[in-house]
Amino acid sequence: MELLMTVRRLASICTMGANASALEKEIGPEQFPVNEHYFGLVNFGNTCYCNSVLQALYFCRPFREKVLAYKVQPRKKESLLTCLSDLFNSIATQKKKVGVIPPKKFISRLRKENELFDNYMQQDAHEFLNYLLNTIADLLQEEKKQERQNGKLQNGSIESEEGDKTDLTWVHEIFQGTLTNETRCLNCEAGR
Repeated sequence: MELLMTVRRLASICTMGANASALEKEIGPEQFPVNEHYFGLVNFGNTCYCNSVLQALYFCRPFREKVLAYKVQPRKKESLLTCLSDLFNSIATQKKKVGVIPPKKFISRLRKENELFDNYMQQDAHEFLNYLLNTIADLLQEEKKQERQNGKLQNGSIESEEGDKTDLTWVHEIFQGTLTNETRCLNCEAGR
């Protein structure tokens, strides 16, 4: 039985070819979903707070798909979102399944846009996540506002002057929720 498993493992390693990393060969191709890529991000002086958030967001499939779709839109001026879409695209189009990518452009843009992150000090990942999502949502809302001012929506239709005052973006659709607080009695489980 062990010999059969070893032969299968060796066969799978051979079929992976030259583009496979040592980790892919060691673990085996069947462990990796067909269209997924597992890439670490290079740390540029205490940027692990950023790297961990970016990796978590990459694996939030609805978010990743929207960011990748943003990449194919007509080129906009450089922003955190364009840099993020470039980074996600770079990961998604790699030939290897695993590896390391340096997020230089994204980190550089982050440091330009917010002085809080323009240093080599450790930062709070939660604060960074909030900042990033709010920045992306604000950017998308501003783009929609610009489209309104030009009299067109993305689909080319003309919109009336009274647009929705609370423009929800795909960031809101994915991450916004409602917080509820309920107190229950431990004895009778009655709630208030």
